[in-house]
Amino acid sequence: METTRIRLLGEAVDLVTPAEVMTFTAGRIAAGERGVVANHNLHSLYLVRREPEMRAFYAGADLIELDSTPMIFWGRLTRKPVRRQHRCTYLDWREAFWALAETERWRVFHLGGAPGAPERAMTRLRERHPRAVLAGRDGYFDATPGSADNEAVLAEINAFRPDVLFVGMGMPRQELWIARHYERIEHGVVFPVGAAFDYEAGVQTAAPRWMGRMGLEWVFRLASSPSRMAERYLVEPWSLIPAAFADLVQAYASRREPGDPEPLPG
Repeated sequence: METTRIRLLGEAVDLVTPAEVMTFTAGRIAAGERGVVANHNLHSLYLVRREPEMRAFYAGADLIELDSTPMIFWGRLTRKPVRRQHRCTYLDWREAFWALAETERWRVFHLGGAPGAPERAMTRLRERHPRAVLAGRDGYFDATPGSADNEAVLAEINAFRPDVLFVGMGMPRQELWIARHYERIEHGVVFPVGAAFDYEAGVQTAAPRWMGRMGLEWVFRLASSPSRMAERYLVEPWSLIPAAFADLVQAYASRREPGDPEPLPG
């Protein structure tokens, strides 16, 4: 599947719709190929500037979703070919995914969440999609490479032979775990999905989708967990000012017609 990859706020993202994410996933599964579908939001843009392994994770991803309505607004302001339909995250394609997974009998493994949450999530998912093929376990284990816990988790995943592996351990833990262990995951398309199964289990409440479409999901999350989310939403975005300025310079340059004289200094 061909996609358009652009740079936004200094990082690469793919302009794909939720339907195109499903097409990519189905294509990889049908071909028996693995893959990694990452996602960028303002928090990840902050993290890749501070964690080399995070930057390596995104560099190796096969598809990078644009998981941020504010980033889409910024992309439109700076003349990027971004549209509202390019907003992609688990909550945007969950129903399409589970309908397809049930029809195609995909094997889906979920790693992450609090103890008991994956089991509750799978119970609720089976009520809606009784033919879904599911397995999973919580994210409370020693994820240190080479630890007994970690080896057992890898063995459990490979024994299940998933078509899709969801890793929901929060950013950046989930991305770092995938980066460190992807070569040992023998099957499947891998997605970092944050609190996806906590939502499915009813442990957390997702923001209404209209808030996501309007770019206000962060307000819901900040109000729900102010002490945990304050730095992410009120402090981290300021670190992106240099990248934002670079986008503005590029947008200004793109408006000039070929052959226009360079502006005089001062």
